[in-house]
Amino acid sequence: MADPFVSALCERIKASAEARRTLRVRGGGTKDFYGNAPRGDDVLEMGAHSGIVAYEPKELVLTVRAGTPLEEVERALAAERQMLPFDPPHFAGSPSAATIGGVVASGLSGPRRPYAGAVRDFVLGTRIVNGRGEALAFGGRVIKNVAGYDVSRLMAGALGTLGVITEVSFKVLPRPASEVTLAFAVAQAAAIEKANHWAGKPLPLSAAAWEAGVLRVRLSGAPPAIAAARAKMGGEEDPGGGAYWEALRDQRLAFFSGGAPLWRLSVAQTTPPLLPEHAQLVDWGGGLRWLRGELDAAALRRAAQEAGGHATLFSAPDKRAGAFQPLAPAILKIHRRLKAAFDPAGILNPGRMYDF
Repeated sequence: MADPFVSALCERIKASAEARRTLRVRGGGTKDFYGNAPRGDDVLEMGAHSGIVAYEPKELVLTVRAGTPLEEVERALAAERQMLPFDPPHFAGSPSAATIGGVVASGLSGPRRPYAGAVRDFVLGTRIVNGRGEALAFGGRVIKNVAGYDVSRLMAGALGTLGVITEVSFKVLPRPASEVTLAFAVAQAAAIEKANHWAGKPLPLSAAAWEAGVLRVRLSGAPPAIAAARAKMGGEEDPGGGAYWEALRDQRLAFFSGGAPLWRLSVAQTTPPLLPEHAQLVDWGGGLRWLRGELDAAALRRAAQEAGGHATLFSAPDKRAGAFQPLAPAILKIHRRLKAAFDPAGILNPGRMYDF
């Protein structure tokens, strides 16, 4: 039986494509700051399409409609001592504002990402409505269901430019039995070296971040495993560790306050300190560098590229430099072909990622 919301959505998108009226796809609005400025002739609100469709705790599989609040999903999982392993951020406003559709469309993960995986690693299947107004399904609701192109994961990080996500199936994981945060007073270079050394050992790492001369490392797992790791690593226990990781995930730390531009550099984890003259926060054991201030976009992106990564203007009053790293011609061609295949009229979130 067809879902009335999806049927109406198909008709609306089809009519918009015929009229060449662009659509700004919106869930809870908590990530409006991310990417290039949202624009569109009309706003397509997805918050009403909410609810958990199916949840099988024993199978570790959850299927949920795109407008479902992230807080509601996390509450249902917590009741079964399970979680979305990639630490999805809630960001601004009420914790219930962030939606699952926005979680997948943004493709953003929290401190646990390098040790557990990214959003796309836990997406089993998606249902979308493309720019032609066609309802499509990719992947499935079981873990062993991958054949051909894994289009469902293509939606992770696409910012709604390829299709409007209506439903997502995730693989979920059990919550750790115990967690402890250790703190070490070290300089940035030594922190990166330590984090990468420990990452190569059989230790239950689940987060590693450095800020203002302090390296914090989170250990997650069975109490005996954590105790053994602490004996090898040393450091002092941080009793406020749990609150710290949530604040880091949701950018509620003092480092993120103020209106200065915020840059997000994704680089190889072993990369030595970049632009040390600027205040920064290092996450993901060295793989993610946050910098604040009026920085030269071209120089910053060149430095990130030389370090095997890219630089994103994550939030700023002025994004004329472009939110995302310019693409190489061959990759840009692939992006354009994907956009043309999924959204030939170019009506879905135009320009949100690149100028098309």
